[in-house]
Amino acid sequence: MRTFRLIAASFIFAVIFAVSAFAQASAADGKVGLINTLAFDDKEGITKYISALNSLEGEFKQPQTDLNNSITKYQALKKELDTIQTTIQSGGKLPIPESEVQKKAGDLERLGLDIKRKQEDAKAQYQRRYQAIVGPIYQDIMKALQDFTIQKGYAVILDGAKLEEAGILMGFNGKFDITKEFITFYNARPASTATVVKPK
Repeated sequence: MRTFRLIAASFIFAVIFAVSAFAQASAADGKVGLINTLAFDDKEGITKYISALNSLEGEFKQPQTDLNNSITKYQALKKELDTIQTTIQSGGKLPIPESEVQKKAGDLERLGLDIKRKQEDAKAQYQRRYQAIVGPIYQDIMKALQDFTIQKGYAVILDGAKLEEAGILMGFNGKFDITKEFITFYNARPASTATVVKPK
């Protein structure tokens, strides 16, 4: 555990020193900009990226509905069995035959296992489709970001969302936020070779 903490601390300090180095370089060689990548899928974000995410969501809408229905059924059955158990514990009589209670308990266990399997399968399938649909577009965004960095004369552009998530971004002057500028830049670009892979 101590080794892990030391490694984690070393990583954090390495990132901090890297950011510091970037800031020093910017003073001499160019500008530093921050982009909030979480804004890419906002209402006024990157249209191609939003379209890809909507396409992905559409693919998994029915599987998610089916899964939600199974979860609702599981919760209702569990509540019924919990009520029966409470009745027995309070000295009451079984409202249904014991054989039926055992059957319901078996159904609950099978349904729980089925839900777990469906969740795991859906997660794996979602990750595959995300890479196929969103992956190429994300790579195109990164390429455009490099072009933007050079054209606009930036020494470095940092991902503000990642820095904040890591607890590194403690203070920020909003005038260095170039998120909207980059989104406008990207949306104005001609169509690239990045394509959405249709489901088979």
